[in-house]
Amino acid sequence: MAAPLASPVLSIDIRKRLGDFELQVQHDFAAGFTVVFGPSGAGKSTLLDCIAGLLKPDFGAVRFGTEAFFDGQRNISLPPQKRHVGYVFQSLALFPHLSVEGNVGYGLNSQNGADRRQRIAQALADFHIANLSSRKPADLSGGEKQRVALARSLVTQPKLLLLDEPLTGLDASLRRSILQDLREWNAARRIPVLYVTHNRDEVDAVGERLITLENGKLAGSGFPHAVLSAPRTLALAQVSDFENLLTARVLEQREADGVMRVALSGGGELEIPLSTAQIGELVVVAIHAGDVLLATEPPHGLSARNILPGLVESVETRGTLLALKVRAGAVYHVHITPGAARSLQLQVGKQVWLVVKTHSCHLVSAL
Repeated sequence: MAAPLASPVLSIDIRKRLGDFELQVQHDFAAGFTVVFGPSGAGKSTLLDCIAGLLKPDFGAVRFGTEAFFDGQRNISLPPQKRHVGYVFQSLALFPHLSVEGNVGYGLNSQNGADRRQRIAQALADFHIANLSSRKPADLSGGEKQRVALARSLVTQPKLLLLDEPLTGLDASLRRSILQDLREWNAARRIPVLYVTHNRDEVDAVGERLITLENGKLAGSGFPHAVLSAPRTLALAQVSDFENLLTARVLEQREADGVMRVALSGGGELEIPLSTAQIGELVVVAIHAGDVLLATEPPHGLSARNILPGLVESVETRGTLLALKVRAGAVYHVHITPGAARSLQLQVGKQVWLVVKTHSCHLVSAL
């Protein structure tokens, strides 16, 4: 079977001011999934609204291949219904008086006959809701409603799909199941899909590519792991689940070694990768709690350059992990397995040594 042909590229180069906020984005979106990630208020939903035609940009252009959805210079601004874009909102907005079949088929009301029936049946099957076809939204679970909303948007065979946090409130297993259905649907069609989420698990499950927005500007783009493992700003580090965000002052730059030393505001020093930050400059260093190792006696012969003595201040169970706070000058958050905690006999007040590799320390912003 031949591979599906990829659809044209969605090209964005727009500016849109809303009060004191201004969105300014230039980017190309190819077929497949692109996650749109960033803190609240970064402009993610505004970007999707400009693409869909719900908001009109002040300047620039939105093009799908050779077709202009919006062109400020040529005074082109297609209404939403002419753009043929699928859009699933967080609120879902299902029609309460219609059945599942009626909701899914709503966008095909201008069509009649066998083709309409076949497309509705296929959409119901694709998202495993054929057995719910006669039910009303009030009789559906949260996951079932999400599937109906997706089927309703995709039954119209859109040129591209916009998803604005569509799986909010669902548990992890339901999210994985629905995302798998969505991936399978697009594997056969290969249209651009822009997926807004705050959930890192969804980024890992869906994202072929990722862009990050902050204050209305593009802050990064690329493969999800590469972008989120080294965030450039404090706000992005916060939504990227970095548990340790430590304020520090640059003490020394060692260009030959590719590192610099920083003094933490809470006490202690760290060696971190060399950056453009200058001596004396205040910075924020981000470290994942899972990247901090613990020892119960002074370690020797390690390649890791940061070895800090400390005391365990708290131990909490979080799912399958234990979350510890360790004071080593500054307070560090550390995640370990229950088995490791038992073997190390960890408890509040115990003397430990933190071990942190230089490249586990990410300078995310200057203050």
